[in-house]
Amino acid sequence: MPRAISPARRRFRKVLIANRGEIALRIMRTCRDLGIGTVAVYSEADRTALHVRYADEAYAIGPAPASQSYLCVDRILEAARASGSEAIHPGYGFLSENPNFARACEAAGLVFIGPPASAIELMGSKTAARKLAIEAGLPVVPGTANLDSLDQARRRAEELGYPVMLKASAGGGGKGMRLVTLPGELEAAWRGARAEAENAFGDPAVYLEKHIERPRHVEVQVLGDERGNLIYLGERECSLQRRHQKVMEECPSPGVDAERRRRMGEAAVNLARRAGYVNAGTVEFLADGAGNFYFLEMNTRLQVEHPVTELVAGVDLVREQLRIAAGEPLGLRQEEVQLRGAAIECRIYAEDPARHFFPSPGLIRSLRVPSGPGVRDDSGVYEGWRVPLEYDPLLSKLITWGRDRPEAIARMRRALEEYQVVGVQTNLAFFRRLLVHPDVLAGRLDTGLIERMMAEAEPASFDRPAEDESETVALLAAAIHTLAARDSAAGIAPTASPPRQAAWKMTGREAALNSWPHR
Repeated sequence: MPRAISPARRRFRKVLIANRGEIALRIMRTCRDLGIGTVAVYSEADRTALHVRYADEAYAIGPAPASQSYLCVDRILEAARASGSEAIHPGYGFLSENPNFARACEAAGLVFIGPPASAIELMGSKTAARKLAIEAGLPVVPGTANLDSLDQARRRAEELGYPVMLKASAGGGGKGMRLVTLPGELEAAWRGARAEAENAFGDPAVYLEKHIERPRHVEVQVLGDERGNLIYLGERECSLQRRHQKVMEECPSPGVDAERRRRMGEAAVNLARRAGYVNAGTVEFLADGAGNFYFLEMNTRLQVEHPVTELVAGVDLVREQLRIAAGEPLGLRQEEVQLRGAAIECRIYAEDPARHFFPSPGLIRSLRVPSGPGVRDDSGVYEGWRVPLEYDPLLSKLITWGRDRPEAIARMRRALEEYQVVGVQTNLAFFRRLLVHPDVLAGRLDTGLIERMMAEAEPASFDRPAEDESETVALLAAAIHTLAARDSAAGIAPTASPPRQAAWKMTGREAALNSWPHR
């Protein structure tokens, strides 16, 4: 791959992470590896959060609602100025795909650790990205541009043929998305999708795509530097979803062979090059059973599921993001990329499967995190931490690696059995059942598999612990009772502040915990 002359390299002494929870910690750890100082920002609800305790400095940016804190550009930029930060990493979610935030960072003399604002803007519009994909020669799902009216939607749906999918133009993550199987369902879906898109993204625009029956959701990780070099790092299987939200991912995909991997990777790089893309990004595809794949969208940020690629490709994606943002070339060439083994990620949430996976905020009274060979837990919580209601209830991302897919699955099943959380409901039992399903074990995955499994199962069977978990559940129940009795005897109210002692350790940092600055 040719190396062209590039702008002068920059060295970051201090980086502000404009995020919270596990992703903020994940970024800080790589910064510490590189000797870069870290700055956290936090809302009132996150004052004692783990990412705040771990950072070298921490700055308050507002009340609990994200609109008054983590989405408040002026307050984040002020924290960057006050701390002397040279760069801002947005993580994922919040402002990570906001082109105006990227421009504001640049205007303030700060490096935005991500793609150029122009690429975020271009690929952030699903219809504009689709147009670019067509120009780049990528196969796309038959669909429309933004629709002007319900009548137009009816006409185009008839032309495409039912079933069709209504999708928000400005967003992702399943927001503003509706499956329409019959003409009589279109009006309600139209109104619902537009209202949800307006609430989530401030833009009600929607478009139609032909619905592909039982597709796989496969995404390709790309990296690009300021010299114009672009590579892909294999693919991730993201088909296991619930209500269009990913819950479990793996790398490589069990449905992708070497030839399809090459074709998808080259298509992703071609699209990124046309978009003028720099830094880390992900090109998402839908794949059918006949070997065809279709461009879906591009996410212009670090993905939640990036650890599975890191474990299989042997690349620290955050490190590469920081290096690229500092003006350095990519750390490897395409021919040097090698995928070894398999990795699986489960998103561990504080949610109650018995109540349709409703969030379960509350105090984490006891926490036992799995460990051992091939196990990684990217977490943002600790024992004694109160999970807030105001944000996504993700507790951690549990990742396992194995020499092959069966070994990665075996390690994940072992890790899930070791994982114990007392005080809030979690989806751990759900994953334990998911990873014994024959279709999952065989790699026969598609985006509707979880919904079918839950519909076909006996009522609440995914919500109840398996029979062999009864002893663990009894022990946890006894632990809850014991802790409650102890607190009551000590005069501690259930809403007391979390204790200082926590399940996490920071070697060489304990003395600093009481001295990090709150401003």
